[in-house]
Amino acid sequence: MDLSTYRLSSAWQFDSSPGPVLTVLTDVAGYPRWWPQVRTVRPTADDAGELVVRSLLPYRLVFTVHAARQDETAGVLEARMTGDLVGWSRWTVTAQPVGTRVLFEEEARLGKPLLRLLAVPARPVFLANHAAMMRGGERGLRAHLAAVAGY
Repeated sequence: MDLSTYRLSSAWQFDSSPGPVLTVLTDVAGYPRWWPQVRTVRPTADDAGELVVRSLLPYRLVFTVHAARQDETAGVLEARMTGDLVGWSRWTVTAQPVGTRVLFEEEARLGKPLLRLLAVPARPVFLANHAAMMRGGERGLRAHLAAVAGY
């Protein structure tokens, strides 16, 4: 793994059962409705879409996600990424004694030449930016699930 490759994970816990969580995560085109850092999703094929994301830092990433695996029975959604991020991401949704655990994993290489140049000196800043994005996603999904459930 080169220094411009990031291996990231975030775990979220929700009171909701796995079904509604998986339904929302499967609808990638709907991410901008609940995830503030996902600015736009433009479908490019039946199983692909271009995402524009921006967190705290003043730059945006544009990349295409291509569905690689959608196993709703196992609670696993995987995608390949091309563009400003090159690699893969995976959601794993599992039932817990109370609620649902969501694990997001990603291995991505920076595709933008400028970001690759900054990969080592800016790594702590890039990691903090990603962490802020994931916190925004967790808060947004929590609020979205609460609104859908009607409480």
